[in-house]
Amino acid sequence: MDVPEACTLPTAEQPLRIAEFSELFANHLQRAERLDSRTLDLTLDPDAHDTTADLIARESECCSFFTFTLTGATTLRITVPPTHAAVLDGFPQ
Repeated sequence: MDVPEACTLPTAEQPLRIAEFSELFANHLQRAERLDSRTLDLTLDPDAHDTTADLIARESECCSFFTFTLTGATTLRITVPPTHAAVLDGFPQ
């Protein structure tokens, strides 16, 4: 997963954040659907809700180009502006 220049997370912390997302997806991802070039829906195990909510709250602080919408206990929608559409290529498809 490439980190765009617009990310304000300190460089030393970026691999740790990527590892958190990788672990979340490896352990809890049930389904991924790319709706269009800018939108990705992820279905996660319900027991990952709190972990997901915490992770996306922290990610929103440093990467303002992401819009995360957590619906219910299981659906995470990730949306980016057209200029950052390639970032979604690094997420599970």
